Amino acid sequence: MTDTPLYFAPLGGAGEIGMNVNLYGTDGRWMMVDLGLTFADERLPGVDIILPDIGFVEQERDKLDGLVLTHAHEDHLGAVPYLWPRLKCPIWCVPFTAAVLKRKLDESGIKRRVPLNIVQPGEVFTVGPFACRFVHMTHSIPEAAMLVIETPQGRLVHTGDWKLDPAPQVGAASQIEALQDVGKGGVLAMIADSTNIMSPGTSGSEAEVLESLSELIAAQPHRVVLTTFASNVARLHTAMQAGRAAGREVVLIGRSMHRMVAAAKDCGYLADMPALVDERDVMDLPRDKVMMICTGSQAEPRAAIARVAAGTHPRIRLDSGDSVIFSSKIIPGNERVIYDLHNNLVRAGVQVITEDDHFVHVSGHPSRDEVAQLYRWVKPRIAVPVHGELRHLREHVAFAKANGTAHALLVTDGDLVRLAPGEPEIEGEVPIGRHAFEDGEMIAVDADRFRLRRKLASNGSVFVSLVLDHAGSVLAPPQVASVGSVELDEDAEARRRIADALVEEIEGLDDHEVETDARIEDRLRTAVRRLLGLSRERRPVIQVQITRLSPDMLAQLEDVST
Repeated sequence: MTDTPLYFAPLGGAGEIGMNVNLYGTDGRWMMVDLGLTFADERLPGVDIILPDIGFVEQERDKLDGLVLTHAHEDHLGAVPYLWPRLKCPIWCVPFTAAVLKRKLDESGIKRRVPLNIVQPGEVFTVGPFACRFVHMTHSIPEAAMLVIETPQGRLVHTGDWKLDPAPQVGAASQIEALQDVGKGGVLAMIADSTNIMSPGTSGSEAEVLESLSELIAAQPHRVVLTTFASNVARLHTAMQAGRAAGREVVLIGRSMHRMVAAAKDCGYLADMPALVDERDVMDLPRDKVMMICTGSQAEPRAAIARVAAGTHPRIRLDSGDSVIFSSKIIPGNERVIYDLHNNLVRAGVQVITEDDHFVHVSGHPSRDEVAQLYRWVKPRIAVPVHGELRHLREHVAFAKANGTAHALLVTDGDLVRLAPGEPEIEGEVPIGRHAFEDGEMIAVDADRFRLRRKLASNGSVFVSLVLDHAGSVLAPPQVASVGSVELDEDAEARRRIADALVEEIEGLDDHEVETDARIEDRLRTAVRRLLGLSRERRPVIQVQITRLSPDMLAQLEDVST
């Protein structure tokens, strides 16, 4: 043992589900585990993805020895193509994760620059002062792995995403004996997945979903669409097998689906998948012989099923009597947009089937019985719950203590945790944040542009246009227009009345005030709110545009007019 401190610091994924970024540090060196993204919601209009702020580790880049990726889900590696150029460190991962990452790096044009080290489960690799190895675990994607980290202060286990599936449909079963051996050797701390810590029992097997989906699809009279995450390779395999068992032609809809299937096939998975029909030919097939698998289970606006429901997909349409199966859970916060999507499909006569109606989904994360089993195997002295919202983390802390762990810490993004020596504690904070990625640039999510967009979306806008001379005299009636706020377009009398009142406001200003555009703008914004009778809750964006004509310009206009 050593007196050198051992630190853990989550930059993302602790206090939220998604955007997982973790740092381990000792003796002045750092190792990063996972570098994920998350997806934007209505709070960031016009934004698709959100990236973690890695400014802290970027400043320490010369002390960062590498990045280790636990598996190929977007919330664990999706930020790599965007942020690796700011880190320029080596990466370690298993073969399937590498196959997915290479395609992403190739699209970003940086594949040749990234030092990518591919290792097998059980193979020891060194990242600075950390000796690491992967333990294979089942999940909804091939080759998910727990990371065992040997340090001078003791052994760590970073669980990543996992479950105990006794009959996985893609890949091998979890390496239980290896996990037991890890526990026998003594574990200082386990940094553990908290996603389903409130769910009793076990998460269920993908084999059970295959049986249920096969029966369900066979019973549908017309076209069947199944929507799920493209990265849920296990579910893609299950859906394809169920479609083939029902005598249907299988069609993949969406580039991300094809990309993930190609990566799986490159690594030897999906060898028994049926021949796929090109989506350009799907509408020529008999309705009762079609099985489409597409993206959009969370109602992402650009995903295939959302465009199909809106009637904007270039090649796919659904008719009354067709069926759409949502083979996934609703991510908290997405309820409204998903229910809107369901209603749009129902309105078109499409039958919507979810996990509320049939057994069409099992989670890729462990429920309480599985987590309890893991604690019995690993027996950590310290538990640090991550990968969950605050309610999950708090529940997991209590659960870990009830399952024999001496210390369990409630840790959220930015906390700097000293795991050793001595009793573990939160010793300080590191800077964290979130950046929206838009048009090739990263913008802080609290930037003014997003506040303005939210205000526009909620309250609309009012535009006032003025033409003044250099002294502040009004040269033409003000023009007033509204977008999404109040109805003025069809009410010429209201526009004239407001314009006359605005002229009076300007004429009521002192000589020195009328020469200052900012003073006029403030006065007119207040006047517009009063004239439109807006309540305190209604706060549209009021924009005032002032054009001033100099004496020379006025003279030129007079010459033209005469």
